[in-house]
Amino acid sequence: MDFIAIDVETANADMSSICQVGIAGFEGGRLAFEWSSYVDPQDWFDPVNVSIHGITPEHVTGQPTLPDIAEELRAHLEGRVAVCHTHFDRVAVSRAYAKHGLAAPACTWLDSARVARRTWEKCASSGYGLESVCDIIRYDFCPHDALEDAKAAGHVLLAAIKKTGLTVEDWLRRVEQPIDLERARARARTHTQEPVRREGDPEGPLHGEVMVFTGALKIPRQEAADMAAAVGCDVHDWVTKRTTLLVIGEQDVRKLRGHEKSSKHRRAEELIAKGKPLRILSEADFLELVQLAQKGESQD
Repeated sequence: MDFIAIDVETANADMSSICQVGIAGFEGGRLAFEWSSYVDPQDWFDPVNVSIHGITPEHVTGQPTLPDIAEELRAHLEGRVAVCHTHFDRVAVSRAYAKHGLAAPACTWLDSARVARRTWEKCASSGYGLESVCDIIRYDFCPHDALEDAKAAGHVLLAAIKKTGLTVEDWLRRVEQPIDLERARARARTHTQEPVRREGDPEGPLHGEVMVFTGALKIPRQEAADMAAAVGCDVHDWVTKRTTLLVIGEQDVRKLRGHEKSSKHRRAEELIAKGKPLRILSEADFLELVQLAQKGESQD
């Protein structure tokens, strides 16, 4: 559960105008250390920003510039998981380093807002701002102070880990998946089962072939059917005596009813045993067949 949480405040709408940085280090599921600093952005202060965080030019007079603390920030972030709430802080750090011609720290970013949207149902589509999420987890903090916000973001992740049982590494993968993962998986299963029928291009190089798909393909089945039809194959949804090609994707063992192969696969093998001219292809074979057919067509 080791990670770094970071938050920044900016002087104006330019996200490179960092005027405060807060860092909180978490180890073993608890806050282990904290560090913060005002930063002279060498830029102007927008009254709107000042009204939010209360930082004025007077606060940063004599304070370090970003280049002055760049290596200290790098020491905290380099090679670590860096947590921030929404993408703002990540972008601000990147732009501030670029503004001064410096390479940003190489870290793995994790957005705690995306974590919250996948942990608490009420945050899925709205209400995933830091203050709202902290209300849910009953964490009290003073918003719009960089260190306070950083600690809050870290505690959001800890709460999500406790609620879901997912590790930091798990969350790095989970945030790249749909918010409602089960619904997305259900849609994918439904999509896989949708019948697809196409009439092949009569001028395609594989005209006369009748193709059927079974199992879960790596590409959407509708897209695979379009590819097959473009090179001349008729696409049917069931194996019959007319079928000449069966393309097999991954099989869902829950749907095989104790068999090692799908019903389409078994039917194809029955027809082959009876002397029918039917070939069984893997998805990789199918893609190569289409590619070769397209190449041959382009040379005509």
